[in-house]
Amino acid sequence: MKKLILSAAIVLGSFTGFAQETEEAPVQEAATTEATAEEVFTAVEADAIPAPVTAALEVAYPGATISTAEVNEAMEYKLMIKAGEQEGILYSDAEGNWIEK
Repeated sequence: MKKLILSAAIVLGSFTGFAQETEEAPVQEAATTEATAEEVFTAVEADAIPAPVTAALEVAYPGATISTAEVNEAMEYKLMIKAGEQEGILYSDAEGNWIEK
């Protein structure tokens, strides 16, 4: 009787492991492809940054200056800013909404 229960547990366990392996691979591949396409940023001049982005920066970080700016295909802006002696990177969409990356 113990061998029957043990055999059933092993068979059920192997089915579970097999199902998980095939489901995860396609999802992981698709996520990597999307992230790579959106993460390619191209440098832009300061005057090419939309007004809502610069206005949002002024509200969130008064007195901060943009050192360099880049944009990707999804029209997301990567801003290297300097506020006083601190430097950092911010991400924003074209409407001036901050993005966490």
